Amino acid sequence: MVNRLVPYVPGEQPKIDNLVKLNTNENPYPPSPRVIAAIQAAAQQGLQLYPDPEATALRQAIAAQHGLAAQHVFLGNGSDEVLAHAFFAFFQHDCPLLMPDISYSFYKVYCGLYGIPVETVPLRADLSLDVAAYARADGAAVAGVVIANPNAPTGVGLPLRQVEQLLRLHPQRVVLVDEAYVDFGGESAMPLIAQYPNLLVVHTLSKSRSLAGLRVGFACGQAHLITALERVKNSFNSYPLDRLAIAGGVAAFEDQAYFEQTRRAVMSSREGLVLALEDMGFQVLPSQANFVFARHPQHDAAGIAAALRARGVLVRHFKLPRIEQFLRISIGTPAQCDALLQALDSVLAGLA
Repeated sequence: MVNRLVPYVPGEQPKIDNLVKLNTNENPYPPSPRVIAAIQAAAQQGLQLYPDPEATALRQAIAAQHGLAAQHVFLGNGSDEVLAHAFFAFFQHDCPLLMPDISYSFYKVYCGLYGIPVETVPLRADLSLDVAAYARADGAAVAGVVIANPNAPTGVGLPLRQVEQLLRLHPQRVVLVDEAYVDFGGESAMPLIAQYPNLLVVHTLSKSRSLAGLRVGFACGQAHLITALERVKNSFNSYPLDRLAIAGGVAAFEDQAYFEQTRRAVMSSREGLVLALEDMGFQVLPSQANFVFARHPQHDAAGIAAALRARGVLVRHFKLPRIEQFLRISIGTPAQCDALLQALDSVLAGLA
């Protein structure tokens, strides 16, 4: 079985000096200074002891942030681990799991790992999600539904009313909404948790909280879903978060002003970058994430990506059906965005 697995391929992490790295959707800004101070303090005391297996302080901070009780929060070593536990806990049925045909590629990896059948649902021609296509009028059973909202790698968001429609289509199955990028302009499904026992919302601190290197993710849902995730976690690793991650995560939620400042800076840079790309002839999908998804109708995306890399600018190209002519470009600092645009100007001039 292991030989048949097709692992996830992460974005390139090259060791190149002065690289403008816009390929893995990291936040261009450092974490809050309060996060650094909290991690330093935690490193100076107690590392000889195991961390709190429940990460109680962080669960309470997250619950307070979202107006939930602590028993509605589950924590893991990055949202990828949280997703993996959720796939194991909720989607192992004899019927297929529904997901978009273009989405986060790790979803299919988990299905391969756990032997979960997959049914992909095509996005519309404009790469938006078609909720009506998830209905099964013939009564066919499904294992559940998983979507990213905003979607990855497109950045296109689904309005909350349509998320609610999706929940109503499959009330007896878990609908997992992966909101890794929601803080950059999307509508979170967190307010729907009290009403829908089949809703699980997954978040990460990697993007809007600038903590990709700390590996903290969480899920929120009604207590029965969180209890199931805890059973899986404690059958795998009772201590997924170390003391530094717990301390840093708590501090990140305590510094709401810094969070607002940096996420708004990213969103502002995104809007400026979209306008500049469109002036260059690119077609850019509407993004509610910390990246844009763009194509140039006159030039090959793989060629543009390679030419940018030769100039020290890294963006992500997916050689996949329907999107092979798109580039996913993470939003950098204003200086990084300027460097990208200068490099693109040179590349397009050379291709003309």
